[in-house]
Amino acid sequence: MAIRKFAMIGALALAGVSLFGLAAKAEDVTLTLWSLDRDIQPAPNLIKEFNDQNNGIKIEYRQIQFDDVVSESMRAFSTGKAPDIIAIDNPNHAMFAARKAFLDLTDMIAKSTVIKPENYFPGPLKSATWDGKLYGVPKATNTIALYYNKDMFKAAGLDPEKPPQTWDELVADAKKLTDPSKNVYGLTFSAKANEEGTFQFLPWAQMGGATYKTINADGAVKALTVWKQIMDEKLASPDTLTRSQWDSTATFNAGNAAMAISGPWEIDRMLTDAKFDWGTALLPVPQEGATRSSAMGDYNWAIFSSSKHPAEAFKALEFFASKDNTMYEKFGQLPARSDIAIRPTGNKLKDDALKTFVEQLKYAQPRGPSPEWPKISKAIQDAIQAALTGQMSPKDALDQAAEKIKAVEE
Repeated sequence: MAIRKFAMIGALALAGVSLFGLAAKAEDVTLTLWSLDRDIQPAPNLIKEFNDQNNGIKIEYRQIQFDDVVSESMRAFSTGKAPDIIAIDNPNHAMFAARKAFLDLTDMIAKSTVIKPENYFPGPLKSATWDGKLYGVPKATNTIALYYNKDMFKAAGLDPEKPPQTWDELVADAKKLTDPSKNVYGLTFSAKANEEGTFQFLPWAQMGGATYKTINADGAVKALTVWKQIMDEKLASPDTLTRSQWDSTATFNAGNAAMAISGPWEIDRMLTDAKFDWGTALLPVPQEGATRSSAMGDYNWAIFSSSKHPAEAFKALEFFASKDNTMYEKFGQLPARSDIAIRPTGNKLKDDALKTFVEQLKYAQPRGPSPEWPKISKAIQDAIQAALTGQMSPKDALDQAAEKIKAVEE
């Protein structure tokens, strides 16, 4: 009887464990995450790794389109249908944070042993900050620097190991490198009337001592004047006004431009397409010794304030952050952290270029932050187009932009 009694107790105990296990499975927390990332990019792959842990939290993924991110996400939040987590373009972060759409993560981050603010480059961290509080965690980052064709430098009598360091040197070198008979321009960049144009111009304004709030400062006027000189003297192609960064850099790869201002996303394509010796350098500054700046791209992780599972969502963000050291090796994206060294690839051209971009990241600044960034950026884009097409002087164009920006922020 005793044996049978203990057997029954054991069977009941096992049944209890089984029932508990089923109950735990049924009670798994399910989170939703929205991002632009395709299957070869971080989000879906990090989610798979997270889900494979079977830790009681599951993430469902939805890929959204770039043009829909802001409108669809804000609409989802206002109707109570927002995801738990989103990857948001860094200049749009403040718009959501200022409207309390994103959860204040300051206290959670302060207690975290994984996410440490001091490990991030200042620019990416600033883009996730609003009103002195952290409303997100940088996902990855990028910036821009100068690519140059060393073979063309040699042919023009320029030292291939001495790329231009200042704006004056950039213009002077571009003049020597421009050769209309061979359809070669000295420089290629993007002044397109969209966020790419702002992305490329704002560092010049910042190096001139301006901010988006003082976009008509003398240094910014000088920067736009230099851009106008480059266009007026045909040192860059006329379609600089309409060409994207990707397309403009393609002309450099094809040998139709001697220098290009672009980002690290171009390195692998350049290694394949550019049939010449090339190098990279930091963005030229207004004059020797001037303060450096650079553009800052890529996305931040954020948790919507409407999430019913903020603690679990933050665990997911901690997991993602724990994989930052694989960001470049697996996905070709630069980690937003200064404490992570990118391991050498063994390709000298690639490794030298990566060193330049990591160095440039020390000076990268976010666009904004401002909850009205789209309108601010549009004012800057309009000024660039007006000045470069000769409709207005650089000063008048930037004065008009400053008035628009002031009105938007009041």
